[in-house]
Amino acid sequence: MTWWKEGVRFECQGSGKCCTSHGEYGFVFLTLDDRRIMAKHLGISTSVFTRKYCENKNGVFHLIEDPKNTDCMFLKDKKCSIYEARPTQCRTWPFWPEVMNAKTWKKEVMSFCPGVGKGPLIPAEKIKKTLKEQQRSEDQILAMK
Repeated sequence: MTWWKEGVRFECQGSGKCCTSHGEYGFVFLTLDDRRIMAKHLGISTSVFTRKYCENKNGVFHLIEDPKNTDCMFLKDKKCSIYEARPTQCRTWPFWPEVMNAKTWKKEVMSFCPGVGKGPLIPAEKIKKTLKEQQRSEDQILAMK
């Protein structure tokens, strides 16, 4: 049984803290579907979006980061300017496979995410579904290598 079997209280507080680089969690990795959805939302082609907003490292695309500013380029006034088209990695936060163990959750997620412990109880079934969605995304990204 997992520590979150009874669910987890979480509600985004709109702090924008998850949109700022946190060391190893700095890159926003993108699947081809993510890039297509974001491009459509911005009214440009996928190839233009990819050239303008993405970097390819070893066959894996991620949003370009400004070395002087660790905020996501789409974060405006602590709000996601492409919220409706945000990538899978952003949609599934904070329910990522790599942080859903008790130690990492307490040490890393709770320490900077003000939405943890607030709002409605997210049931374990919804968490499992979100974890699977994020894992599929990660698998697609790794398959691009």
